[in-house]
Amino acid sequence: MTGTEGATGGRAAQLKHTGLRPGWTTGACATAATTAAYTALLTGEFPDPVTITLPKGQTPSFALATEDLTAGDRAMAGVVKDAGDDPDVTHAALIRATVRLLPPGAGVVFRAGPGVGTVTRPGLPLDVGEPAINPVPRQLMRSHVAEVAARHGGTGDVEITVSVDNGAEIARSTWNPRLGILGGLSILGTTGIVVPYSCSAWIDSIRRGVDVARAAGRTHVAGCTGSTSERTVLSAYDLPEDALLDMGDFAGAVLKYIRRHPVDRLTLCGGFAKLSKLAAGHLDLHSARSQVDKTFLSQLALTAGADAPLAEQVATANTGLEALRLCQSRGVPLGDEVARRARDEALAVLRGAPVEVDVICIDRAGTVVGRSDPA
Repeated sequence: MTGTEGATGGRAAQLKHTGLRPGWTTGACATAATTAAYTALLTGEFPDPVTITLPKGQTPSFALATEDLTAGDRAMAGVVKDAGDDPDVTHAALIRATVRLLPPGAGVVFRAGPGVGTVTRPGLPLDVGEPAINPVPRQLMRSHVAEVAARHGGTGDVEITVSVDNGAEIARSTWNPRLGILGGLSILGTTGIVVPYSCSAWIDSIRRGVDVARAAGRTHVAGCTGSTSERTVLSAYDLPEDALLDMGDFAGAVLKYIRRHPVDRLTLCGGFAKLSKLAAGHLDLHSARSQVDKTFLSQLALTAGADAPLAEQVATANTGLEALRLCQSRGVPLGDEVARRARDEALAVLRGAPVEVDVICIDRAGTVVGRSDPA
């Protein structure tokens, strides 16, 4: 597969200054494999490399990693996914498409092969029982099948089975099991391009998590910054797994989506330092994009009952955790104050949406060190 051949125009210009190389989505790879396999069925030859057109007009080319035309009515082609410089768990996965001819009028039928999941819960953009091939990749494959059919005299009636080598194992590192997508990975992508560190896939998973929880009738969900905070929430509330949102650093993504798709109650749980950033008005809690403001913490300490010398110690503390420990040693509930301020910021982002919010701050061991509703 050629490097950044498809990242032309504005997207390439946006990435050029970062020095990071974009890559291709699983949907783009599946489309390339489908195009090559169907072309081989109609012509007897696999195009290699195979070129496709992405939704925004880019035309990347993909080298084939494997191909098979031994059966008369079907062909298989495979492409190795290149995620560029993004830390994508599907990087280097072999994505195969097997295309089988169907009778005229049958249309395009999608199947999940080994390593591609099946939808088992409502709330996703696909019906229960459907292969986890998202709508945009499906449309991309349909349009390329139609183009190949028009070019080489086919009917465009085919069955497309997408598979991913080791996909079931890779999927354990994704949200798929929690979202009710079982048996493997999802075939994803809206533009066909993976933008390094854009975090769009994570944010999309948060949104799908909210959708699945709402479809399951959950009225209380929890946005957690990691596995430790998840365990804390589970010990505090009797929540099922599909009510837990892997928020990570993206508090803003959770709040903005729930603003548009409300639930009765939202619990936010995370480390004291991260949630102090939310309390200070930051919606992205990653250390590269927001920092713990110890001057702000010293002001909160004063509000929580600290005297001036303690507030000065908080302002000059090395870390947020040290600031917390200083206050704990003096009986000043800085953790509760941070949680209350974080809840206030969350409510401000929700803009009056009918959602009750509570916040739980923990330390690295998972001990609760602050709550917005300590009673």
